[in-house]
Amino acid sequence: MRFDPETEKLLATLIARLDGRVAIVSGRSLEQIDRILGPCAADLAISASHGSEHRWQGVHAHPARPASLDEVAGLFRRFAAKHPGTLVEDKSFGVALHYRKEPGAEAQALELATSLAYSFDLHLQRGKMVVELRVAGGDKGAAVRRLMSRSAMAGTVPIFAGDDLTDEPGFAAVRELDGIAVLVGDQRATAANFRLPSPEHLRRWLSEAAR
Repeated sequence: MRFDPETEKLLATLIARLDGRVAIVSGRSLEQIDRILGPCAADLAISASHGSEHRWQGVHAHPARPASLDEVAGLFRRFAAKHPGTLVEDKSFGVALHYRKEPGAEAQALELATSLAYSFDLHLQRGKMVVELRVAGGDKGAAVRRLMSRSAMAGTVPIFAGDDLTDEPGFAAVRELDGIAVLVGDQRATAANFRLPSPEHLRRWLSEAAR
């Protein structure tokens, strides 16, 4: 997966317009984000793996990857082999089990992930049709607070947009900082204070803001 040229151009415009004060906060690994964004990733502040790894201006900070994640990955794959339609995603500091194509597997996937989280002392992160076990100690709220403590961003108004349940801590952190938290997608219970119905609406809004 890679950003389309129009989105890449918009991101480059925002970076220039905001003097580099643009960040990506994602559950994906830094390696995955680099592949998706391409060359412009080097110009961004990035907090990846649910706030477990960070890169800004060439400085990369991350924890050690526990060996237990490899064991979890093997057990998730064994589960996926028995439940066609489920998918295992390896990340730098986590392992995700997706069941979007097999929603009937949700209860069993959650039961397995809960048991493994307890056994291996890992954090259980739930998302839209996915369970993930990852290194503890971070979430998107902590990532937002960390980014906003940087001298380049301190004192500015944070704007954070997302569509997943894992974005809720980020929304809450932005609200605490008197910022703008934007839920993208269908209406649901959320800490966000604004909503846009689709990613296309978000792109239009950002394009207008960048003028």
